[in-house]
Amino acid sequence: MTDPVAHHTVGPVVVGTDGSPQARHAVTFALREARIRATGLRAVCAYEYTPTRRSGFEWTVSSGPDSGPIPQQRDLVLQAVADSVQELQEQLGEPFLEVEIVCEPGRPAQVLLEASKDAGLLVVGSRGSGAWGRLALGSTSTEVVHHARLPVVVVPAEHDTEPS
Repeated sequence: MTDPVAHHTVGPVVVGTDGSPQARHAVTFALREARIRATGLRAVCAYEYTPTRRSGFEWTVSSGPDSGPIPQQRDLVLQAVADSVQELQEQLGEPFLEVEIVCEPGRPAQVLLEASKDAGLLVVGSRGSGAWGRLALGSTSTEVVHHARLPVVVVPAEHDTEPS
């Protein structure tokens, strides 16, 4: 008789990142979770470059009503994500995980769902702000939660614990 658990391979932990403080909290959570699961991490960043809608590392987008993406946009986003994940991994210390970086153009939720097809867990940050925002998920988190076919963790933003 064979042990079915012994032959089960755990997919990577996939995390959405866009350089925001919320995304950094999500990446830190995902790094810790990947260590516990003894698997790799896939950091995913989607970038859009329409003049009216920008997401992710928007500093890579050229400005102006008729402008498109700068030619090096994907490379700049890829490097920014790699640097951010490496910094967070160094803050956590060893053991260091194998990290795959995925940067694709498109709607963030759709890119995350596509990148997590073989994953064991999908992690996203919450974009809530203000009294109402803390109670509601951001549009990407909401779409991911409703359409994912794997466990999803939405990491809340850190808030000051001291009274104001």
